Amino acid sequence: MSSIHSEFNLFQPIALGSDHAGFDYKEDVKRFLEARGLIIKDFGAYSKESVDYPDYAHPVATAVENGECGFGILLCGSANGVAITANKHQGIRAAICWNAPIAELARQHNNANVICIPARFVSVEIAEKMIETFMETNFEGGRHANRVNKIACT
Repeated sequence: MSSIHSEFNLFQPIALGSDHAGFDYKEDVKRFLEARGLIIKDFGAYSKESVDYPDYAHPVATAVENGECGFGILLCGSANGVAITANKHQGIRAAICWNAPIAELARQHNNANVICIPARFVSVEIAEKMIETFMETNFEGGRHANRVNKIACT
């Protein structure tokens, strides 16, 4: 990842969280991002001991929503639980991604600010490529902005 051209402020920490099923991937992703000089705010889980995914998805979503972190990465077995939880927050657009083209479209068309990765269904290498793509891709705006503006229930 030589240069990142994105609307994400990469000088802000990246919010990172997982449940027990995503713990190993979270640790790999953390090392991957820190090796690139990025700042990580790890919201847990901190072991493979069984935990409840909302306890980690809510703090990640809150940190992104309030601007404490530039964007979020959530991992669990299927990515469904963390995505459902994160999307309860009005300022969050959490997208389940399983390959780099989906991650790119989540940014381009949906202005996603949290990527949710199914640890039981993708390799760590694919997860890292998705995250890289997510960070490097900008929201296209235009016709997509009108649609994204209709998402919130306010």
